[in-house]
Amino acid sequence: MTTNTSSHSHTTIRPLSTAEGFLLGGIAACVAVTFSNPAEVAKTRLQLQGELVKGGGEKVYRNVFDVFAKTWRNEGFRGVQRGLPPAYAYQILLNGSRLGFYEPIRKATNHFVGLNAKEQNPVTSVFAGAASGAVGAILGNPLFLIKARMQAYSPALPVGAQHHYRSSWDALKTIYQRERFRGLIRGVDAAILRTSMGSSVQLPTYNWTKNQLVSRGILPTDSIWTYLASSSVSGVCVLVMMQPADTTLTRVYNQPSIQLPNGRIVGALYKNPIDCLWKTIKTEGPLALYKGSTAHFLRIAPHTIITLTANDVITGLYKRLRRGGQET
Repeated sequence: MTTNTSSHSHTTIRPLSTAEGFLLGGIAACVAVTFSNPAEVAKTRLQLQGELVKGGGEKVYRNVFDVFAKTWRNEGFRGVQRGLPPAYAYQILLNGSRLGFYEPIRKATNHFVGLNAKEQNPVTSVFAGAASGAVGAILGNPLFLIKARMQAYSPALPVGAQHHYRSSWDALKTIYQRERFRGLIRGVDAAILRTSMGSSVQLPTYNWTKNQLVSRGILPTDSIWTYLASSSVSGVCVLVMMQPADTTLTRVYNQPSIQLPNGRIVGALYKNPIDCLWKTIKTEGPLALYKGSTAHFLRIAPHTIITLTANDVITGLYKRLRRGGQET
């Protein structure tokens, strides 16, 4: 009897492998992006509105709710969910990496600096979050690129440069035929900056808030309210960190390209993320970096809440199923 109990106890504490964490994290993110994508479409269009125009130019959209209303009226369901297929693929790569690699990197970093693997050290946690996010940003860059361009496209009320693709595959093929591999990795430096800034605080603030709520006896460990409260705090922190880099990334991705005399194809508006930041501030003022911030909040708050909550729920279900299979 003792042996069986010991064996059963051993099987229930086996940690998830990196591959399992990657897959479960990706599934959780796909659940979230289904709900958050319309706000992402609105955010993208607001960030491109009045691009490099003194005073912001004439406004096509007054605010995020005006984007929702006009897009639905002119483009229907397809319009408010533009870019959803590449968004799914991107989220699997990004959040699969962010959620799947975070713990292995954090534990390895703790071990490297002589800390207990289980210790939630702020410095190593932030580093692990940034590193796992950077991995996801690099892997998912081509998908984020076409997602941003597809979301910006509007046959009725266009803002910014317009790129019309029939499908995700058509977008990837068109970009590669014209610009080769360089075109598919356009903006990867901005993507790493954006994602690292967001990832550096997402899981550390989520875990810290969750630990505080549980250790102080405010909420139980497995309560859905614990997940929601922790995710809400995390979402606000991510928004504050990411917004300027997010606006920069959208503009770098969506800019038109030109061919130089030597045959090289480059961005027509910006040389790099820093150039984009400088030109945006110089022409439109520093507040331009926060264009679409309300839409960003409406995207990132539910997205973060659903992703992290779904990740905990899906992981818990998977562990119970795995435990049941082992018992059988």
